[in-house]
Amino acid sequence: MLVVLTVIAIVAAGVLASVNAVTAPQIEKINAENLAAGIKAVMGADDIKVADPKEIDGGFTAYAVSDASGAELGTAVTSITNGFGGPLKVLVGFDKEGTILGYTILEHAETPGLGAKAADWFQKGQKGDIIGMNPGTCNFTVSKDGGDVDAITASTITSRAFLLAVNNAYQAISDKGNADGQTAATAQK
Repeated sequence: MLVVLTVIAIVAAGVLASVNAVTAPQIEKINAENLAAGIKAVMGADDIKVADPKEIDGGFTAYAVSDASGAELGTAVTSITNGFGGPLKVLVGFDKEGTILGYTILEHAETPGLGAKAADWFQKGQKGDIIGMNPGTCNFTVSKDGGDVDAITASTITSRAFLLAVNNAYQAISDKGNADGQTAATAQK
């Protein structure tokens, strides 16, 4: 019985490894296409040039974005925090002054119907609209915590995680980029 189970485990591992080898390039291609489309969406422009990604301490990736003529539009930044259900990966577009141009959720494991609403809740014209806000000039927390942003109804943990991800992205690219990537707390002097 032990030999049979060992053989089954080895065969199953081999099948999984071969499936992974076949599908990995396609998954990578799809992720790259989604990122490119996300950068266009968060910057609010179609005809853009994106510079090579710049890795920033704390797990952030910044993409300098310019228009077709080469004029700087701003920066798109990926940021990851832990939400209610697990990691929440956000792509945020900032103009040169740090004002939010747009955002998109790249990955999440939030509760369907509740935390998953973050993809729309904070968009322009919605209840928690953050588009046009600058995290450096406003109280960029949920109103329940005394901030300027309405949380998703019945999903405050996801709202806090989302706003933390956006704030961390802002801190990573701002001149004041001295915030702790886990808590957004400013380092003590």
